[in-house]
Amino acid sequence: MSKLDGMTPKEIVQALDHYIVGQEAAKKAVAIALRNRQRRAALPDDIRDEVAPKNILMIGPTGVGKTEIARRLAKLAKAPFVKVEATKFTEVGYVGRDVESMVRDLMAKAVAMVKDEMRSGVEEAARNAAEDIILDALVPGSQAPPPQGATANTPVEPDRGQHAREVLRKKLRAGELDDRMIEVTAGMPKKPHIEVMAGPGIEQMGFDMGQLGALFQGPRKPRKVKVSRARELLEAEQQDKLIDGESATEMARERVQESGIIFIDEIDKIAVNSGRSGGPDVSREGVQRDILPIVEGSTVNTKFGMVDTSHILFIAAGAFNLSKPSDLIPELQGRFPLRVELESLGAAEFRKILTSPRNALTRQYQELMATEEVNLVFEDEAIIRLADIAAEVNSRTENIGARRLHTVLELLVEEVSFTAPERAGEQIIVNAQYVNERLESVIEDRDLSRYIL
Repeated sequence: MSKLDGMTPKEIVQALDHYIVGQEAAKKAVAIALRNRQRRAALPDDIRDEVAPKNILMIGPTGVGKTEIARRLAKLAKAPFVKVEATKFTEVGYVGRDVESMVRDLMAKAVAMVKDEMRSGVEEAARNAAEDIILDALVPGSQAPPPQGATANTPVEPDRGQHAREVLRKKLRAGELDDRMIEVTAGMPKKPHIEVMAGPGIEQMGFDMGQLGALFQGPRKPRKVKVSRARELLEAEQQDKLIDGESATEMARERVQESGIIFIDEIDKIAVNSGRSGGPDVSREGVQRDILPIVEGSTVNTKFGMVDTSHILFIAAGAFNLSKPSDLIPELQGRFPLRVELESLGAAEFRKILTSPRNALTRQYQELMATEEVNLVFEDEAIIRLADIAAEVNSRTENIGARRLHTVLELLVEEVSFTAPERAGEQIIVNAQYVNERLESVIEDRDLSRYIL
């Protein structure tokens, strides 16, 4: 038996099967990549740093599950994850996002993730501190005995104040004071606020623009809110105060460097087609050369400190309709040794997508309508018809994969969604006839379906 902790590759694939239909080769590749991370963590120190992640290049049309596989993998690994689009980056020297921003985004995501986890350990202390602040506002002077020499002008006598405070505390916890209005400054930005915009070169230097803007802010002014809202704002503020920011940053940096995942979408759009030449191609090749050192392993400066990218897992994806993987610069190709081709989806896969995954689209609409007490029932023949329609429209127009199902279903239940508040208690049966009545006219008019579906 293996002594490694975590899920086995088969278990990872089974977990992905709950949300993604088909694409077994891609699931297998990411499962092995995740398991190799667990194996690397168990290696001796002298060899651990020598084992680099095997980055993955996913090739396939839009809407077949490339992004969803990467996102679900990150959730299974409880790892920091960001999705970026290669087309949003510009070569160094041009105005726009530089490629290092993907690492800064990943680090920021990791810090937020770690802080959220740390908040669970200080919830009770933050709740008590927020209660005390609210009670101070409701019963002034009750938080401590009055200073020596206090006169009759003291707001509340200490014994009576403490008694009133405890009475109100019980009412506060019972929710009886939720509609009371009090003044708080928590959650309020300082005034006046001067917006500081990042320009070319500023982002690369790793400045925290929010902190820079704070230099120009004045004291915060209180505002009146209900006690229920004040408690939310104060608890969040107290949690932030109780969290050790330095520890959170260190934990986040380690998590990014050891288990971070960056998904680079539309990488085919920056590939230089051998049949083209000219200005735009030069820029695209420049972006590839800027991405290369980050994928190879380099140190990136962020507002949280330096981050080593040597063991971040990079998953790139693209349709490669107008280009091919070999159009990428050779050095970048070599940094994505694992290549998997994802299959196009047809009517059979659409039927499974509509019903099988835990987040199946039909179930989503049923749950949405259930909030209005409307029971929406999809019959099997309706599922078959919907899948056939989506596949047919994809074949006639642009093939956008499973995303076509969102459009088809939204049009199908549009009338039900609109009238649901007046139809509480009804059961609505969606069968093949219902589907045809709602969608047939659009499907038959090919010019109209090009714009609607």
